[in-house]
Amino acid sequence: MEKIRCGWCEKDDLYRKYHDEEWGKPVYDDETIFEFLILESFQAGLSWYTILSKRENFRKAFDHFDYRKMAVYSDIKIEELMNNAGIIRNKLKILAAITNAQKFMEVQAEFGSFSQYIWGFIGGKPIDNRPKALSEVPATTEVSDAISKDLKKRGFKFVGSTVVYAHMQATGMINDHIETCFTRE
Repeated sequence: MEKIRCGWCEKDDLYRKYHDEEWGKPVYDDETIFEFLILESFQAGLSWYTILSKRENFRKAFDHFDYRKMAVYSDIKIEELMNNAGIIRNKLKILAAITNAQKFMEVQAEFGSFSQYIWGFIGGKPIDNRPKALSEVPATTEVSDAISKDLKKRGFKFVGSTVVYAHMQATGMINDHIETCFTRE
């Protein structure tokens, strides 16, 4: 019997694997949360598929999303990233990734971990929307608005409410798998 999945992921095996193994599964470790924060910020204005297909290139280019290294990237490293055809070569987004690494560590210092900070917005437990169809899945919510506003106040870049909501879905803060999706079993 064929698995029923959320319709958005049926493009190819890369998308199905991401949907089946990662999307909507709660993530509490700072390293993975940071990776998704950077990837989602690069997605702004683009498709998630574009980012996902370049994910390994991003990992190599950005030192496996080691925020300690990224926070101190030099002009030489920025130039290297700008010349890397394997990633999205948007200077504002590259500079934002560096800023976000710095701000990420500031939040860690304040809250003990970034995970504590971000999950604190929803009481540490995933929100399960149980949509019947993809059309019921919003692009933003009051919670994503609040997180976005707070991140921006703290100096983060490319963290609008839509980016934050996608981040919440990716890291399992929100479960937007449709009710008939096999991942709910």
